[in-house]
Amino acid sequence: MIDRRDIGSWLSGPPRDTAPQSYPGADLGLPEHGPGSMSPFSRRIPALLIDGVVCQLLAMTLLGYRQGQGGLAAFLPSLVFLVMHLLMVGSGGYTIGHRLLGLRVVRTDGGWAGPVAALIRTLAVAVLVPGFIYDRDRRGLHDRLAGTVLVRAR
Repeated sequence: MIDRRDIGSWLSGPPRDTAPQSYPGADLGLPEHGPGSMSPFSRRIPALLIDGVVCQLLAMTLLGYRQGQGGLAAFLPSLVFLVMHLLMVGSGGYTIGHRLLGLRVVRTDGGWAGPVAALIRTLAVAVLVPGFIYDRDRRGLHDRLAGTVLVRAR
């Protein structure tokens, strides 16, 4: 009988011949703890909430958005979020929430994410699902598509 472990999953890729990883990020060559290690969910989720609040405030202040507006105006905070994500991750490697919680987006080889990876990551984030679909290294689908990883900056 064929077992799921025999064929792997579409997120984890083909089965590996090596021993299983001992911690998230080991297969990517990342340290287990400290700067450069995989970011924990205990930092990712608050960072996302901070970004959401900042985008809501920006949409209200700069674009005249008000709660309960219908039509396309209801998407203004989300649009602000996507633009902020694209510009900030593409130029500095982090959003406001990432920066406040000591996180950054880097390529899997440790280099600067850059605008192309930020664009791919932002387009994938726009679908909303990729952040909730992740692999054993805790990389969301949006990071896998962009060839990036969210790591601890400090």
